[in-house]
Amino acid sequence: MEHKKIGYYDYTVVLTYIGMLSAVSGIFMVMNQNYIMAVILLMAAGLCDMFDGAVASTKKRSVSEKRFGIQIDSLSDLVSFGVLPAVFVYQLSGRKVHCGIISALFILAALIRLAFFNVLEEERQSIDPGSKSFFLGVPVTTIAIILPIVYTLFVKCLLKHTFWFTLMLVVTGIGFITPVKIKKPESLGKVIILVIGIAEVAGIAFVMKGGSL
Repeated sequence: MEHKKIGYYDYTVVLTYIGMLSAVSGIFMVMNQNYIMAVILLMAAGLCDMFDGAVASTKKRSVSEKRFGIQIDSLSDLVSFGVLPAVFVYQLSGRKVHCGIISALFILAALIRLAFFNVLEEERQSIDPGSKSFFLGVPVTTIAIILPIVYTLFVKCLLKHTFWFTLMLVVTGIGFITPVKIKKPESLGKVIILVIGIAEVAGIAFVMKGGSL
């Protein structure tokens, strides 16, 4: 059957698209050295990613729609939690060569992890269409929690060197490709993540009030 258009545009993918657009906007903010807005947009992308799967599960989808959802989610995640944080750290560090190399390797680690996830998820769904119960490797969305914390501490001079940002990319990137099983957060876990996010927003608001970067 021939499609009348390329892609799917129903409500099940809206949050994924919004998350990706937020991340691209965050990259533009980094280019303009508006780091606080970039961090906020990264967190917005993380929020969209947290709930896009739940929204998608409310609609009965065809096999093609499910496969499209897996692919588009990972592609969006690569931009949101791979490219945006890497560009952020590279720009904030003064575009130093070694930071550029680390940032590029961080994106590569995110790419490998997401591509491998796609392979495993399509294989899993062909056997069990239900929701997965664990992640293999640190989820790329973790950076949306870690980076705001590191940035807030940096602005308040509790972390006094951009070295901490490159270290963050190294440790997180290694986590992406380390085959450790991590239980997928259920309702309570998501509430805890939301509370952490609210606390981070409060911290960023405090930074903005103080007139810092």
